[in-house]
Amino acid sequence: MFKEYDVIVVGAGHAGCEAAAAAANLGSSVLLITMNMETIAQMSCNPAMGGVAKGQIVREIDAMGGYSGIIADKTTIQFRMLNKSKGPAMWSPRTQNDRKRFAEEWRLALERTPNIDFWQEMVSSLLVKNNTVVGVKTNLGVEIKAKSVVLTNGTFLNGVIHIGEKKMGGGRTGEKSATGLTEQLVELGFEAGRMKTGTPPRIDGRSLNYSLMEEQWGDEDRGRFSYTNVSLPTEQRCCWITYTNDKVHETLKEGFEKSPMFTGRIKGLGPRYCPSIEDKINRFAERERHQIFVEPEGWNTCEIYVNGFSTSLPEDVQYKALTQIPGFENAKMFRPGYAIEYDYFPPTQLSLTLETKLISNLFFAGQINGTTGYEEAASQGFIAGINAHQKVNDKHELIMKRSESYIGVLIDDLVTKGTEEPYRMFTSRAEHRLLLRQDNADIRLTPIAHELGLVGDDRLAIVNQKVKDSDEIVAFTKKQGIEMAEANALLEKLGTSALTQNVKLFSVLSRPQVNISDLRKVSEPFEQLLNQFDKETVEQAEIKIKYESYFEKEQEIVSKMQKMEDKAINPDFDYNTLVSLSKEAREKLLKIKPRTLGQASRISGVSPSDISVLMVHIAK
Repeated sequence: MFKEYDVIVVGAGHAGCEAAAAAANLGSSVLLITMNMETIAQMSCNPAMGGVAKGQIVREIDAMGGYSGIIADKTTIQFRMLNKSKGPAMWSPRTQNDRKRFAEEWRLALERTPNIDFWQEMVSSLLVKNNTVVGVKTNLGVEIKAKSVVLTNGTFLNGVIHIGEKKMGGGRTGEKSATGLTEQLVELGFEAGRMKTGTPPRIDGRSLNYSLMEEQWGDEDRGRFSYTNVSLPTEQRCCWITYTNDKVHETLKEGFEKSPMFTGRIKGLGPRYCPSIEDKINRFAERERHQIFVEPEGWNTCEIYVNGFSTSLPEDVQYKALTQIPGFENAKMFRPGYAIEYDYFPPTQLSLTLETKLISNLFFAGQINGTTGYEEAASQGFIAGINAHQKVNDKHELIMKRSESYIGVLIDDLVTKGTEEPYRMFTSRAEHRLLLRQDNADIRLTPIAHELGLVGDDRLAIVNQKVKDSDEIVAFTKKQGIEMAEANALLEKLGTSALTQNVKLFSVLSRPQVNISDLRKVSEPFEQLLNQFDKETVEQAEIKIKYESYFEKEQEIVSKMQKMEDKAINPDFDYNTLVSLSKEAREKLLKIKPRTLGQASRISGVSPSDISVLMVHIAK
């Protein structure tokens, strides 16, 4: 009935979809197995992509030939570039999306991708031979052979849904949980744990009074995720902001005695940076109000996502509290919010390729690794899909560096440090975030994808041209002068000191108060040059000019740190032979099996003196 596949992907969430597409586009035969073909790439929680650091991840996936950015652009109902008031390292694209169209576009994209087959059923166990995965077994007893398997089970592994004192098995509202896999993996020697996440109630938008809320429109000069020329919707939809108050908080507290979080029925830890509304009230008791984002779920639906009101309280408490929020006085609820508790596997059991250390050719990606968020999951799936293909075809593995991508930071954090709570990406996690901006993801990563075979020559040529053109603009500003008379009127208007002599354009543009759009108005030669290039190229040049010295310093730091990253360590080395290491260091090093001295230095419990011992050993 089934042929032997190169890659079987279990689960069709964001991680599974990117894994299947990546492996298939590299030439592997792929079987994507999902419990429900109607919920491929379902936006289980908020109908949005991107955000702080997450938007950078989506652009990185796109730069390497993944699909998330294209799908997000096609289905956007609102685009905003967050943190524009800060430096470019903090700029983060975010889209509000049409939930149904997002899933539909993902399914269409996968169906149009050669080499992908589909099968709708639950996978109950893995087929393992000589510590190598050789396929999967389904609930019907069907055995399907494969050279590699990628598990992207999301919140479905022994998932339990909690609403107040009620609980039911499920991986998502209206969908059953997946059983059998956790138990088998534990028998094989894997360590498992429990985590929890939550989602808010959904509301009938026709019952809301938007006049009591603040309007929140998207950017007028709209951007995009994808570096390709995918066509964007011509219009945008409005979102709104409102706030909780003391009455809301007091009402919610009435339900605390029935909260599964506070009564101990939920054992797993929830996401620290996306807490439930009851957790916010409990942890931040001094705050008089909390922000609520009122987000439409699509173009042609009245369903509203109440962002900021994630909860597992009893449904009657949820409803009573909601109706005390300004604009929600007459709200009608479509369904209550809930918490979901599920199994995950601490990611220190993986290598940097996302292959498990215990079972060869078995890869984990997404929430099974303890992460939260569509973007984090998609990036892991993308890398796991690539490495599954590379492994079965005896090609070199892909390991992303911390200094070249947020994806590299994410995977290194998971594998090296592990996580005991749902991991979410932030710009603060990336020590080289000045170099890892959303505007240059194509420059950083498209050459890598081209070498792998994920993007073609035409796309690499576009990136090379962007670099050449932006460098041309920078070079022009260093050669072209500007008269004091031309510049000083502008500088006075912008509130910065006047020139005392004629200078180059570069010098004026280096000032934080002066933008390229200001300067082109007073320099005709500069205006004529800039008219030859697109908006993104001009923006790239301006960032290079303003942050040139910072980039140089950051690159020096990267070069110094790279010396440690280049010092390879045999993953099978027996650290017990190095008696000079502390006992804790030996235990941690034997567990993580770092690939390089740099990775070893980031392991919790490994001290600088332990690293010195390792350096001496490596030198020998």
